[in-house]
Amino acid sequence: MTFKFEKLIIWQKAMDYGEEIHLMVLTFPNYEMFGLSTQSRRAADSIALNIAEGSIGQPKPEQKKFMGYSIRSLAEVVTCLHKAKRTNYIKEEEFQLRYEEAFNLMNMMVGFKKSIK
Repeated sequence: MTFKFEKLIIWQKAMDYGEEIHLMVLTFPNYEMFGLSTQSRRAADSIALNIAEGSIGQPKPEQKKFMGYSIRSLAEVVTCLHKAKRTNYIKEEEFQLRYEEAFNLMNMMVGFKKSIK
């Protein structure tokens, strides 16, 4: 038995991405524990959380609204990636990898949102 959202590839990928962001921020300096680390984790978690919330018993306009929240949360994570790179918390290779994953997930999410009729 599974919930409807658990079958969604975008939810699965958002869950994976959130875990990758969690692992990445563990390498940040301790003084960022309540700053960029927390902001990055919360935004990354919000992606999958909003996909799930929007998929359960919601009318179509509400589903689109929650997908919009997910998309904005992903944009927030991308901004956190830029901040982490600028402050040298992550190397260019890590940035490029997480950025590319975000770009691919964003395209999937935008496509999914457009498919909601």
